[in-house]
Amino acid sequence: MTTNEPSISANDNLKGFLLAMLSSAFIGSSFIIKKLGLRRAGASGSRASSGGYGYLLEPLWWIGMITMIVGEFSNFVAYVYAPAILVTPLGAISIIVSAVLAHFFLKERLQKMGVLGCVLCVVGSTMIVLHAPGERTPSSVDEIWELAIQPTFLLYTASVIAIVLFLVLYCEPRYGQTNILIYVGICSIIGSLTVMSIKAIGIAIKLTLEGWSQVAHFQTWVFVMVAISCIIIQLNYLNKALDTFDTAVVSPIHYAMFTSFTIFASVIMFKDWSGQSASSIASELCGFVTILSGTVVLHDTRSPDPASVSEMYMSVSPQVSWYFPANGDTWKRQSEEMLLPDFDAILKQDHFT
Repeated sequence: MTTNEPSISANDNLKGFLLAMLSSAFIGSSFIIKKLGLRRAGASGSRASSGGYGYLLEPLWWIGMITMIVGEFSNFVAYVYAPAILVTPLGAISIIVSAVLAHFFLKERLQKMGVLGCVLCVVGSTMIVLHAPGERTPSSVDEIWELAIQPTFLLYTASVIAIVLFLVLYCEPRYGQTNILIYVGICSIIGSLTVMSIKAIGIAIKLTLEGWSQVAHFQTWVFVMVAISCIIIQLNYLNKALDTFDTAVVSPIHYAMFTSFTIFASVIMFKDWSGQSASSIASELCGFVTILSGTVVLHDTRSPDPASVSEMYMSVSPQVSWYFPANGDTWKRQSEEMLLPDFDAILKQDHFT
């Protein structure tokens, strides 16, 4: 096979930009649709945050999944044409989409300052687009494999696996229900490996369609298996995060962590900053910081989900917990204590054995 000449094309960057924007619109919508589906499933069965999988029977959740798949496919193709340092930060547009839709469908109020957050995200994205590096297209999967087995990237991969195992085995059982960084951290860190694998697969497909088949290369299937495994882990922990915490919190934190780790991984593996001037790199970093600032403003100016009645109960067994209002506050009295007849008690049936 004849080796391709390095190609750095502004036209390819434009294609990647447009596909990334389309992807963000679909992914931002999918967060809201899936959240609605998780709410419905949780109202009639075990919640995803408690290890339940009732949401798999909820049609609305599947609509959200299909919407996300369409968005991820657009994102997949975007990575073929443009470097990760350009495509990944544009995911901030999904934050804007989810913020607006959550305001109308989830009743999560978007304050006036939220507009400033949206503007910051757009400005930051524009800065990154204007200074995004061109990218050399590898001539084969073998070449991508050589990038993946560099000592520096192998060290990064080993670090990711070690951190994820620590979060899953130690932190999740203890802090998963109270600390959002556990679920979102697992999803985001693994996501950086997902992006690297998907980019390799996308390039392999592109080269195959151009006449240089990559199907017979075992490296192609290694990347496929890694991508599938990472995506399954991501979806599992993203569902847990969405079901446990408010979308207004999950979206910006997931974006910030996922984008940071992905850019870091891409710089190590594909050397995106190689050949760029210091001013261009500084402009890209400033754009990224501006986007992060926008997501923080969006997060701080949105109201949390109103607590449902079912979420007011605490999982205590075998005793009964009694809840009643007093002077505007919610108080709890255990069954062993004396309960005055003047108060209306609410019993949670599954406390009985």
